[in-house]
Amino acid sequence: QVQLVESGGGLVQAGGSLRLSCAASGGTFSKYTMGWFRQAPGKERECVAVINWAGGSTYYADSVKGRFTISRDNAKNTAYLQMNSLKPEDTAVYYCASADTIFWLRTQTSEYNYWGQGTQVTVSS
Repeated sequence: QVQLVESGGGLVQAGGSLRLSCAASGGTFSKYTMGWFRQAPGKERECVAVINWAGGSTYYADSVKGRFTISRDNAKNTAYLQMNSLKPEDTAVYYCASADTIFWLRTQTSEYNYWGQGTQVTVSS
């Protein structure tokens, strides 16, 4: 059983930055694809960024490309999401998730096995 715990959310002004962390325990973190998702009120959960097991391949949604950076430290069993140039439309609950998969690029919620509890990110205008 894998447990994921996000941290680093908060309130920030537009144009500001936040760094989210996702600490994993249980399982073998270094073999999992890790994804960051977000869900705004009244909207479906959407994939923001994905990183493969080694950290060498990444994917970003068009809405965050060039502003967000996903990374991981397998020695610390932690994944990160650096968010720069934040916009009010980035306001959402952010979740990290893990997928035990051979093909690393997974962007659908149904493709992930374990989820964190989420952390709120609020961007004020």
